[in-house]
Amino acid sequence: MSAALDARGRAVAGIDAESEAVEGLEENGLELFSRSVHRWFADAFGAPTAVQAEAWQAIARGENALVIAPTGSGKTLAAFLWAIDALMGEKARVAEAGEKWVRGVRVLYVSPLKALGADVDRNLQGPLSAISELAAVESARRGAKAPEIRTAMRTGDTPADERRKIARNPPDILITTPESLYLMLTSAAREALRTVETVIVDEVHALAGDKRGAHLSLSLERLDDLLEAPAQRIGLSATVRPRDEVARFLGGAHPVTVVAAEAPPSLDLSVRVPVRDMTAVPAFGGFAGAGDGTRQRGAGPRRAPVENAWKSDRALRAVMAEGASPAPHPDSRLGSSSIWPHIEAAILDEVLAHKSTIVFVNSRGLCEKLTARLNELYAKRLGLDAPHSEVAGFWAAAGSGDATAFGDDAVRGVPTGSDAMRGAPGASFRSDIGSTTALVTEPAVVIAKAHHGSVSKEKRLQVERELKAGELPCVVATSSLELGIDMGSIDLVLQVAAPLSVASGLQRVGRANHQVGGRSQGVIFPRTRVEVIDAAVMAEGMEAGAIESTRLVRNALDVLAQQTVATVAMAPDGLPADDWLACVRRSACYADLGRRSFEGVLDMLAGRYGSGEVAEFAPRILWDRETGLLTPRPGSQRLAVTAAGTIPDRGMFSVVLPEGDARQGRRRVGELDEEMVMESRVGDIIALGTSTWRIKEIGADRVIVEAAPGRAARLPFWHGEAIGRPYETGRARGALVRALDGGIARASEQDEALVEHVEEDAMAPALRDRLTADGLDEDARRNLAALIEAQRACTGAVPTDRRLVVEACPDETGDMRVILHSPFGRRVHEPWALAVA
Repeated sequence: MSAALDARGRAVAGIDAESEAVEGLEENGLELFSRSVHRWFADAFGAPTAVQAEAWQAIARGENALVIAPTGSGKTLAAFLWAIDALMGEKARVAEAGEKWVRGVRVLYVSPLKALGADVDRNLQGPLSAISELAAVESARRGAKAPEIRTAMRTGDTPADERRKIARNPPDILITTPESLYLMLTSAAREALRTVETVIVDEVHALAGDKRGAHLSLSLERLDDLLEAPAQRIGLSATVRPRDEVARFLGGAHPVTVVAAEAPPSLDLSVRVPVRDMTAVPAFGGFAGAGDGTRQRGAGPRRAPVENAWKSDRALRAVMAEGASPAPHPDSRLGSSSIWPHIEAAILDEVLAHKSTIVFVNSRGLCEKLTARLNELYAKRLGLDAPHSEVAGFWAAAGSGDATAFGDDAVRGVPTGSDAMRGAPGASFRSDIGSTTALVTEPAVVIAKAHHGSVSKEKRLQVERELKAGELPCVVATSSLELGIDMGSIDLVLQVAAPLSVASGLQRVGRANHQVGGRSQGVIFPRTRVEVIDAAVMAEGMEAGAIESTRLVRNALDVLAQQTVATVAMAPDGLPADDWLACVRRSACYADLGRRSFEGVLDMLAGRYGSGEVAEFAPRILWDRETGLLTPRPGSQRLAVTAAGTIPDRGMFSVVLPEGDARQGRRRVGELDEEMVMESRVGDIIALGTSTWRIKEIGADRVIVEAAPGRAARLPFWHGEAIGRPYETGRARGALVRALDGGIARASEQDEALVEHVEEDAMAPALRDRLTADGLDEDARRNLAALIEAQRACTGAVPTDRRLVVEACPDETGDMRVILHSPFGRRVHEPWALAVA
């Protein structure tokens, strides 16, 4: 076997012309690899996909590459395989030459999610082990030792001793996050990165459009300044538009080759409404009989007021001590006015009909609540007595009409039509109810577990392992499972309410049948009539692959200030300002940064301003304007690493167990919203991650808990999760409403005759066919038509992409309010704030 060099001068163990060829394989990209990798890939997968073969050609030429392909097409393996082969070839060459291997990271993998990084770390072990075994056979023929490839993971969850171990004995492949990369570059651990040859940025679309991406772009340029030659950058994504803009983000000043698979998404998508009329939800018939065909679909009560609910266990106990209990609404004999029991039962039916299911929701609070409700409903179906619930009848009186009433949401007492087309996702307002539920935790009756960013790393990994192993039928998740994580064989993806964007929807539904050539099956369950519109828009966009465009954040001066302090802190002998400006301008996010803006940031950091809004801002660096040299002040490095990254602008309390032994220390359970903590007391029982905990102590930044299995618990809530709507989505939504307005005949009589009119084929055949093709079932189409007619009756016109509606009406106090009905909603960016060092 001979050692060839790739385009970047690295050794690759090529196949000798005289050696025996690998049987049964054509030259489709695999001829570029060593015999060991060649044979392993043939045994494992047969032949590469088109995107893999094309990506390998670009990577072998030493080009930066942006690889775009649907989920399950092998992008991640394509990015890693060439680097692994090059590593093994280089190590074999060094060993045979009797030289000493220079320790250091060769491949740096950057993931926007810690969970995704952990998944990649696990999935790498199989190929590395199998390839090493084959390489050992080849090496034995030559009397050499097979090279070993080491991996490690460095994130915010990595213990301090593991971080020190990585710095002392760097792995060949390091898996990290943008924030941890920044911390490594701003500490002595940066020495382990001086040997990096390849940088893989996964799910690049999740970073390119916000300040977190701008922050990463500067970290990548700082990394290049450490290296003898710029590292080869490989970006991976399933949902990117426009490609050139994201490629520019990835490469900065360097060109990037775009490798894209043009195949449209392969989806089996449907939108289901489990009731005939979402404003007159029928009696449910009880949880025990759910799913047995006894649920009613006819009309029920129009509306019912929200009953009393309590924020804390203390208030709840005070009411119960008086012998009172939350009574159901007086009209409860008519049935529940909430759609949630019907949605819960429909979800459970699907879970029981499939081996593995992921249910996606749009908030962490809903994730916890729905998980608890599915387990309780499953226990009742099994005929088991669920633990005593301290809020009997809470769900029966939780909401009505078009309101989204699920624990932390309640009903507004306003006319349905008046709220129907507002930018908000339904006629509801947020209440701070931390509902109490009977949480089922017995393994025999737990059918679902929660997975979201506020659950501890250990819990998330446990849930992922159980789902992947087929031990857990269902996981309820937020975006924490959205990005590329391999969950094994997932049969079905359910989405409660429309996904936040087309790109998000494709990522989520793509978890189902996540393999080459797989067809993903997904179901969207709208909660309100307004959400039926959103679901239809998302379904159309997903079928067409019409993802939203990404716009780079340009010249974010707060990010620049933080990175400037970090960079100068690591240059004790000084850093020329011109050199730093040149480095910054290599980033696509700062390519047009003006000299005046740059110097303004330096002025602020050097303490030039002694008055005004930044008067109390202590100087971080020294700037010699004559020589142009930037030097650090004492403590600059510590400031840079203790206030790191772009962070969500919300207060979070860590939830931890009491002190353990000295080595293990406190073990993190998860995190809670600041307001949730402020409304809790020592002794309260809370639920987090399908487990129940008793609060032992509330500190300045953490809550200490102990396990309290089998206890009724108060479910947590989180703020800062408002749903926005990109402009392109709003425009598509307005266009659909315009088509609905033109394709649905006007009713001659309003109000009570509305539903009957809709049933009389009021929808034009072309429109009905369009909605059917979008996956909307009969009830979804009926509720959609009724909503359009209700809006006409209320305001005389519906808002579309070409028409906005202004309504004036008195509020509850008699004051006049002006309401703008618009399909565009509000453009909400993620609430990234910056902790400027």
